[in-house]
Amino acid sequence: MSAAVSLQEIVEAAVEASRDRIGALLPALHAIQDKLGHVPPDAVPMIANALNLSRAEVHGVISFYHDFRTEPPGEHTVQLCRAEACQAMGSRELERHARQKLGVSFGQTTPDGLLTLEPVYCLGNCACAPSIRINDEVHARVSPARFDELIAGLEAAE
Repeated sequence: MSAAVSLQEIVEAAVEASRDRIGALLPALHAIQDKLGHVPPDAVPMIANALNLSRAEVHGVISFYHDFRTEPPGEHTVQLCRAEACQAMGSRELERHARQKLGVSFGQTTPDGLLTLEPVYCLGNCACAPSIRINDEVHARVSPARFDELIAGLEAAE
């Protein structure tokens, strides 16, 4: 967020763009997260006030949906598929490996700010399970060794 655009201005623009829609809260939250990478806790009272909702209602929606984050993500987002097809093909083992390798749990960012680990509940790549998505690129048949190679590639690019 540049110094020229305040959080208040971002929230106002997001709310104004969705105010006339039924269920305006979700599109407003998505717009804020698209702009900032997360929905800052300081935005909750602003959103609540603008949409005539309680802070608890806004916080409840943010905390219910896995897509929303309240902290800035890492430079790269690593999503591991947890759907049934991927589980049947070893995603639980891959999940354990990823958590150990990165030293974080789902929803957390590595201390260097490079990687955020997130669950996802289907990447639409079931025939090539287990799958992960790094930023916007889906990777198929990911073993723990392949995971390490992909992460090493991100680290080397830094």
